[in-house]
Amino acid sequence: MNFLHTDFQGGPSDTVVVTLDSQANVMLLDEQNFQAYRRGGSFQYVGGLAKHSPARLSPPHQGHWHVVVDLGGYGGAVRAGVRVLHREGALF
Repeated sequence: MNFLHTDFQGGPSDTVVVTLDSQANVMLLDEQNFQAYRRGGSFQYVGGLAKHSPARLSPPHQGHWHVVVDLGGYGGAVRAGVRVLHREGALF
């Protein structure tokens, strides 16, 4: 399984901005769902197929999050950049 990955600590006041050079699946997963994704099991995520760049996502709750970019099993390649925008003064 090929995918791009990064992780961060964040919550609902944060925005994940993913820039892509082509369409791809952009998913935001918590630790448990990321491990299920890696095992090929059932998992839940925030996001989906991003046809336009940049894709913007926000975590539903505070925690350790994983950003995954993949092509859903299709051939090809994608380049992606990930930035996490932390809103200043946010209460956690």
